[in-house]
Amino acid sequence: MKSPFAYQPRPRPLQLASPPPAIAYLGAITVVAFLYSNPLVLIAAGIAAVTAGLLAGARRAVEFALKMGFSLALLIVVVNALVVNRGETVIARLGDWPLFGEVNVTLEAIVAGLSMGLRAAVVLVAGAVYSACVDPDRVLRALRPLAGRSALTATLVSRLVPVAAADAARLRDAARLRGPGAAPVGKAPLARRLLAGSLDRAVDVAATLELRGYSLDAPPARSRRARSRYDRRFYAVAALVLVAAIAGKAVGTDDFQTYPAVAIGLGPATLALGVIVALSGLAPLRRFKPKRHPQQVDGQKSRLYGGKSARQRGRRGVARV
Repeated sequence: MKSPFAYQPRPRPLQLASPPPAIAYLGAITVVAFLYSNPLVLIAAGIAAVTAGLLAGARRAVEFALKMGFSLALLIVVVNALVVNRGETVIARLGDWPLFGEVNVTLEAIVAGLSMGLRAAVVLVAGAVYSACVDPDRVLRALRPLAGRSALTATLVSRLVPVAAADAARLRDAARLRGPGAAPVGKAPLARRLLAGSLDRAVDVAATLELRGYSLDAPPARSRRARSRYDRRFYAVAALVLVAAIAGKAVGTDDFQTYPAVAIGLGPATLALGVIVALSGLAPLRRFKPKRHPQQVDGQKSRLYGGKSARQRGRRGVARV
């Protein structure tokens, strides 16, 4: 079964776009999550990331990322509530703990932990959408003019790690098939055999690369792949989100305070920024072409065949037979 975070090519705008605009678009949502602490803006960034993933067809990746994000957010809230004793509104007094000392759970600590948890969840969802929708080979190909050796190394690692995992699975299956009378094989012998096989494969790969001329300082080849018609859209949305986020940060849109009392800003500027960020998730939306009626399709085909319909062409074919 394939990992939910593995890249799967689909005829969607986010997959068809070039890597730089796709990375800029998802990176803009991530930048908003790191710049702001206001829960309203963070929720808007989460909505944008989830919507982008669903429109791009990465439903499984979004679902797994949301589960991981909610679990991590809950852990952050619990830890922050137990560690931080600041705040005016005390919810529970848990007494003295061996490592934490006097533990007083406050509303302000819970809200602060919730803000940090939302930030982590948004970053996880955006990363999951990137992993499932952006082709890693195209990313490495785009990095080749900047760092050719690093791009080659990353390509080899991304290809050889799954091969090593498959070798480990085959070795475990072979150890199980030895029969009940054979001595049990521990993890250390399997690890040594896997390491020896990986080193042998690495030597073979290095020799093959040397024979193909990868050790020569040849000029980097230019990518012949044409730019996608969706590149401008993602560039424009990313620029709009970044400009709105930076401008909002400069004018004080991130009006959020946790200590000593909770104060969440819900001004017009904050609401406008939240709307802009949430609507940015619609960038991967594609236009659906209206389905043509079968009679229209047959009419177009008849014009190609000299005005004859499909039925007439079929009768003529039968007559010839």
